[in-house]
Amino acid sequence: MTPDEFRRAGHELIDWIADYRASVTAGERPVLAQVRPGELRAALPAAPPQDAESMDAIRRDLDALILPACTHWQSPNFFGYFPSNSALPAVLGDLVSTGLAQLGLNWQSSPALTELEEVTTDWLRQMLGLPEAFRGVIQGTASDATLVALICARERATGYAAARGGLASVSRPLVVYASAHSHSSVEKAALLAGFGRDHLRLVPVDETFAMRADALAELVAQDLARGALPCAVVATVGTTGTTAIDPVGDLGEVAARHGLWLHVDGAMGGSAMILPECRALWQGIEGADSIVVNPHKWLGASMDCSVYFVRDPQHLVRVMSTKPSYLRTGADDATINYRDWGVPLGRRMRALKLWFLIREQGLTGLQRRLRRDLIHARWFASRIDATEHWRRLAPVPLQTVCVRHEPPGLAGEALDAHTLAWVGHINASGRAYLTPSQLDGRWMVRVSFGVESTERTHVEALWRLMQQAAQGAGA
Repeated sequence: MTPDEFRRAGHELIDWIADYRASVTAGERPVLAQVRPGELRAALPAAPPQDAESMDAIRRDLDALILPACTHWQSPNFFGYFPSNSALPAVLGDLVSTGLAQLGLNWQSSPALTELEEVTTDWLRQMLGLPEAFRGVIQGTASDATLVALICARERATGYAAARGGLASVSRPLVVYASAHSHSSVEKAALLAGFGRDHLRLVPVDETFAMRADALAELVAQDLARGALPCAVVATVGTTGTTAIDPVGDLGEVAARHGLWLHVDGAMGGSAMILPECRALWQGIEGADSIVVNPHKWLGASMDCSVYFVRDPQHLVRVMSTKPSYLRTGADDATINYRDWGVPLGRRMRALKLWFLIREQGLTGLQRRLRRDLIHARWFASRIDATEHWRRLAPVPLQTVCVRHEPPGLAGEALDAHTLAWVGHINASGRAYLTPSQLDGRWMVRVSFGVESTERTHVEALWRLMQQAAQGAGA
């Protein structure tokens, strides 16, 4: 493809993306993909094409085959999981990143990549109100960031055992602490970092589903008494199930008292901290050793853009760095080499999409949208609280409301079946998408607000739809 051919095809594809976004925003497409497992795979050729195909043919298949198999996360009627916004300015930033095709192996391989990421992550630090001591790096996901955090915690606790005999040379088992409501990536990171499932402690929670600092202190004392070595605690600001807020300051006091690494998972809730009125939710954050915030969720940067902040970057570099001769340059002592700030060696220019987003919308524009979503959640919660046989199951500190319809006489498995029936009916209809989940062993429904195009009319329509579906499921 020549540059001129690319120009023509690119203009057509930009128009295609714009038309797609317009149709999704207008509610013209079912939110949930209306296909059966294997249907798309069966429709695609089993072998690669021998001869070149036209862009027209590829675009026709986008319409006929790919779009029907997409669940539309940018729909204003998407209320499932957490938002995964991909604001159009960020899309353009990602396009430029791919077009420039920079590969960040060291500063010299792309000074623009390195220094833009350095500046943009510091912009985000300022937007979040974090102390100047924190330095940021873009990881792929919060799962990557949590793994890096636990490896850093492991190395600090063992005096850099990886440079010697690894965990086999450590005489005391290392222990990680998190709540049962923490993200599944915490358990996965603990396993991959070598702690072992037997050394991951699930700390009891309070009535708001937040980790109890007194329970953490008790578990740490028990582990010390049996000869184990407490290593790290992962606090969550906005848990996946209920958006519970762990008490960062109180947990930080326990961590500091015993020398534990405090990692704060703010993948979802961290974005809310661009609002000064929300920062009390992570009071004590200055005591964290590391923090992760995902701009590719609520904030609007396209996937993947997960920013990992660390208070001691020199420790991070010591743990993660490798210095093969073919990557050494004369600039190494004067610049950042992000290959030493995480697991991957190479990186693409992911800062561009965050840079485009922040510049095009500004802090005030981003704040306005997040405040709108918080208002949506509070309005919706008020409807639940005021309506007979509907129950809100958790506080609403952010933008997710946990609900259950509880008709008289239904309990236990019968109530579970009712819940799954009415939410299943909504999802299958394509009119909206909600996530069923379990809380205290019983099924509930999470209603998550935050898609860029969602307005009050969509929220009101969802509430009507939920009441109709619940009534029909109980008939």
